[in-house]
Amino acid sequence: MEKLNLEPKNLFDFFAQICEIPHGSKHEEKISLFLQNFGKELGLETIADEMGNVLIKKPATPGYENCKTVILQSHMDMVCDKRKDVEHDFTKDPIRTVVDGEWLMAQGTTLGADNGVGVAAAMAVLADNTLKHGPVNCLFTVDEETGLTGAQALSGEMLQGDILINLDSEDEGEIFIGCAGGVCNYANFRYFWTPISGDLFFMKAEISRLTGGHSGDDINKGRANANKLLNRFLCHVANKYEFYLCDIDGGSLHNAIPREASAVFAVPSSEKENVRVDFNVFAAEVQEEYSATEPDMQLRLQSTDPIYRSFDTESTMGLLKSVHAVFNGVFAMSQDVPGLVETSSNLASIRNNGDNTITITTSQRSSIESARDNVSDSVRAAFELGGATVTTKGHYPGWKPNMNSQIMKVACEQYTKLFGGEAKIKAIHAGLECGLFLEKAPHLDMISFGPTMRGVHSPDEKLNIPSTERFWKHLVAILENILQA
Repeated sequence: MEKLNLEPKNLFDFFAQICEIPHGSKHEEKISLFLQNFGKELGLETIADEMGNVLIKKPATPGYENCKTVILQSHMDMVCDKRKDVEHDFTKDPIRTVVDGEWLMAQGTTLGADNGVGVAAAMAVLADNTLKHGPVNCLFTVDEETGLTGAQALSGEMLQGDILINLDSEDEGEIFIGCAGGVCNYANFRYFWTPISGDLFFMKAEISRLTGGHSGDDINKGRANANKLLNRFLCHVANKYEFYLCDIDGGSLHNAIPREASAVFAVPSSEKENVRVDFNVFAAEVQEEYSATEPDMQLRLQSTDPIYRSFDTESTMGLLKSVHAVFNGVFAMSQDVPGLVETSSNLASIRNNGDNTITITTSQRSSIESARDNVSDSVRAAFELGGATVTTKGHYPGWKPNMNSQIMKVACEQYTKLFGGEAKIKAIHAGLECGLFLEKAPHLDMISFGPTMRGVHSPDEKLNIPSTERFWKHLVAILENILQA
């Protein structure tokens, strides 16, 4: 890939290198080795643990030796998602970038700016000997997107410092001092194949081109969930006609709002036109409901090849009713921080495993641990009532805001000096690794900030170029004006 020829040059040059290296979650071997070699080539102390997490230590510049040690932290993995019509193998193909006005995007795939731009910024700090700063430890973690397992496995040796700056936020000009914790529920429905015969008509219902987005940041934006919409129509058909469900699939990632879903089913041939009419009515209704947030929504019902077997009736109805009943969206707003989502749930994916089981993945988030567990238990109960076996795992803690944070004050002061306005102090409903870091090193003073991104965790992901330059200038200024130890 050619260099991006954007400013700040070093940051975008490093990001271009990152785009060349496969680094999907749980496949970070190559990017981890790349970062290890990068640190060693600079002559800096470089540590890698068994998980593949990497720590590169850069000494203070002359005159700054007495400053507090700063940990610059970012995660090296990316969410791998693409449009169905795009050919791309995330295990070997580079991310193909394109500049569209003020935005940097990928061609039909996720861009990986979450959190590749944070990795690139840390690399730029390590490589630039003109910067002024105290001791800087750059920490790069693995597998943030699918379980935070890299952060969970960190030893105390990797978190030696006084201040931690997480570079994994998505709105320039906003400084985050808190985040939600989370958990995932995996509901497994076991079905039996039932032979079906007679004068049946087979149909495939599809919902596609929804906006999707991050299941934390975007959960309060009124976007449609493809799994919930499809299931809504299937329940209608199942309650009104003789109905046989033959296949179902929707969504892909536990931390993304599903954009696509499909199902194959059969009804008596005598009812096929009635079902088509019902689908047209349904399509018109949901397009009206989501006219503001889903302008590109596509709904399609078409005939398909016969499949003379279906899921057994009991399993079918248990699955459909559970999905219809299970909560999805904003469960509660914060009573302490105006406008902050406190608790939410996302029905992320429905997957027919091909072994007589269907797995439904959901994720729950909350800034309050008891509220997180409550909505998780509610989701679990809905699936268990439908006959599923539910596994709950992946618990991770939230990060409670500290309004007395000294690094927060430094960041705010430098933002005002640079840009004139005031930075916004916020908490985020997304999960960050900061909660885990705080459990392991309670003394750390932490903030999170980054450039502006949109469409994260979807093929619409894009990075705002001017905001990236402001983010870089802000980071440099914070490091130069860090507190004395």
